[in-house]
Amino acid sequence: MRVGIIGTGYAARSRAEAVRKDGQAQIVAIAGRNPDRTSPFAAEFGATACPDWSTLLHDHQLDLVFVSTINRDHAAIARAALGLGIHTVVEYPLALDAAEARSLVKLAAERKVLLHVEHIELISGVHLLLKRELEGLGKLFAVRYITLTATHPAPERWTYQPELFGFPLMGAVSRIHRLVDLLGPVERVSCQLRYDGPDLPHRYSSCYCTAQLSFADGLVAVLAYGKGDSLWCSQRLLELHGQRGGLLINGEEAMLLRPGSAHPLETGSRHGLFEQDTHMVLEHLRHGSPLYVNTENMLHALAVAEAAERSAQTQQVIRLQDQS
Repeated sequence: MRVGIIGTGYAARSRAEAVRKDGQAQIVAIAGRNPDRTSPFAAEFGATACPDWSTLLHDHQLDLVFVSTINRDHAAIARAALGLGIHTVVEYPLALDAAEARSLVKLAAERKVLLHVEHIELISGVHLLLKRELEGLGKLFAVRYITLTATHPAPERWTYQPELFGFPLMGAVSRIHRLVDLLGPVERVSCQLRYDGPDLPHRYSSCYCTAQLSFADGLVAVLAYGKGDSLWCSQRLLELHGQRGGLLINGEEAMLLRPGSAHPLETGSRHGLFEQDTHMVLEHLRHGSPLYVNTENMLHALAVAEAAERSAQTQQVIRLQDQS
C-alpha cells in the first residue's frame, strides 16, 4: 500500500510512525508548507519531499493519503484525492462548511473509496468511560464541557488565525462531536464569541467561545472553548449531572458521584490514539474491519458548529434544520 502524508506537525508524525510500525505499507511522499521541515521529515521516513499537496497527489500513484495540515485546506485536498480514487483520511474538521463536508461524503461513495475523518476523542479512555457510565446516571439534568488553554505569550501558529483554523467551535468540533455521540442530535444553538489581540482580524492572541446546545429531551449542555494569553488557567472539565448521580472528568481524573459518596474511575491513557486510528484504517482497507466514526453524527456536529457561528454573528438562537 503506497501512502502519502500531507503535513509535518504532531498528527502527521504520529501517522508516519504508525505506518512505519505497521510494516506492510510504504510512505512514498510527504508534503508540507515549510521546506525546511518537510525535507528532513521525509528523509527520516525514506519518502520523497513534495513542495505542495497537489504534487504529492498527482505524481506518486498513491493508494492512501493522510491529510494532517491546516483546517482551511482539508476540503480542497480531500476533494482532489477522492477525485483521483485515493483512499483519504482527514483530521477533523472535514471541512469548514457543513454542505461541503456532506458533498465530500457523497463523492467518496460515488468513487467507492474510503473517506475517514479522524475523531480520536471517540476511542479515548475518557469517552469509553462516559459511554459505559452514562446510563447509570439516569435522565441527565445538566452538562458542562470546558476546554481552556492559557498560553503566555500566544504562539505564532496557524491555529490562532481564523482564516486557517476556522470558527473556534468548527476548528475544535471534536467537543461537539463527543456530545452528539453521547447525547444525540442538537435542536437549537446559542453562541457567543470574543477575540482579543493587536493583529485582528488576521490573527488573535486570545479567543473565548461559549455555546448552549439544546437537545430534544430539553437538556442544555454548556460548551466553552478558549485559548490564548488573556486566559490565566488551563482547564479540561466535563460534568454530567443526572437524576441518579453525576460524573466529573477533570483532566485525566474521573469521579463518579452518588449521594454521600464519590468513587474514582480509571480513564486510561490519551497516548497512542493516532496510532490506533491509523491501524484501524489500514485493517479496514485490508480486511474490511469496521471503523468507529458514525458519518451522520460527524456531519451533524459540523452543522451544529456552523449554527454556532451564525448565532455568534447574529446574536440569535439558531434552530438546526433537517440535515438528511
